[in-house]
Amino acid sequence: MAILEISGVSKNFGGLPALRDVSFEVEKGDIVGVIGPNGAGKTTLLNCISGVFPLSTGVVKLSGQVVSGLKPHQVCRAGMGRTFQIPRPFGRMTVIENLGVSNRHPGRDLRPFLETVGLAEKTDVPANRLTFHERRRLELARALSTDPQVLLLDEIMAGLNPTETVEMVALMRSIHQGTGLTILWIEHVMRAIMESAYRLVVLHQGQKLLEGSPQEIARHPQVVEIYLGEKYQFKGNSHASGQTA
Repeated sequence: MAILEISGVSKNFGGLPALRDVSFEVEKGDIVGVIGPNGAGKTTLLNCISGVFPLSTGVVKLSGQVVSGLKPHQVCRAGMGRTFQIPRPFGRMTVIENLGVSNRHPGRDLRPFLETVGLAEKTDVPANRLTFHERRRLELARALSTDPQVLLLDEIMAGLNPTETVEMVALMRSIHQGTGLTILWIEHVMRAIMESAYRLVVLHQGQKLLEGSPQEIARHPQVVEIYLGEKYQFKGNSHASGQTA
């Protein structure tokens, strides 16, 4: 059953199309990755889904309810949490205070969220003293504390070194396996998204070029030409079904 439906979504800026008639669905409990070259419209799509940008045309539904046209905080309350490419915590506030800003239930113990992302020992540390990797984890904890039905991830691996990337992939798998959370994930680190996603959506020049399993996407000649390159080697994914949508 589709929990997130993106239907005919287009977005224009000053008459210039950034997205054109993008449609796909995300099934409950799935991890769906969105990939494509720089400028393909990936973050614009996430901003449209989460209410940051109003749609030029199209509809976004969450659990059957139309959320396009709502403000970002209303979309969040409806059940959509997200991270951003560049984490910007409140630097002078502690880690736990930062988490309190996004928490939807006053009085709730927030430490389990920090334990989930590996920041339990940083509870009272000011956010401006965290490493970049730790700020990424805090960003994730803040999104989780909004109690999302669907979690939107915008290049959560960006800026991480290879060791940190492996750790973040393991963390995302652990969160998904432990909660069954539905995830829509934009990513440029191909190893991370190819190994984690059930399905992939490829954007190119603001349009959906292709949708399918990681195996199919990795072997598609047009995707190889415009994005992956001949040197990319797909190493497998336990989620992939081999079915093209």
